[in-house]
Amino acid sequence: VQLQASGGGLVQPGGSLRLSCAATGRIFSIDTMTWYRQAPGKQRELVALIASGGTTNYADSVKGRFTISRDNAKNTMDLQMNSLKPEDTAVYYCNAALKVTLADSWRAYWGQGTQVTVSS
Repeated sequence: VQLQASGGGLVQPGGSLRLSCAATGRIFSIDTMTWYRQAPGKQRELVALIASGGTTNYADSVKGRFTISRDNAKNTMDLQMNSLKPEDTAVYYCNAALKVTLADSWRAYWGQGTQVTVSS
């Protein structure tokens, strides 16, 4: 199983980016999918999560600006980021709790990270 994050880049303050995460390989079921971020010198923090049924939760710092979504048929997750601020600069990681078989335990898988830089 692999998680592949994409969509990062350099954007000016107030701009937008859309991150994507695709889970590939032998997958039986995916539960919660989550975006985390880690800025230089800081701990990794939760940005947004979405349950398999669509329930979402956001960090206070991104509420009203970021929108998380997923496509269960394609095993993908997106993060639409609007009104970006310099403090959003970080490496963004996707995470998924999934099973590869019915009998498997739920395990957490991580993507490789994608850099988002907000700067003028």
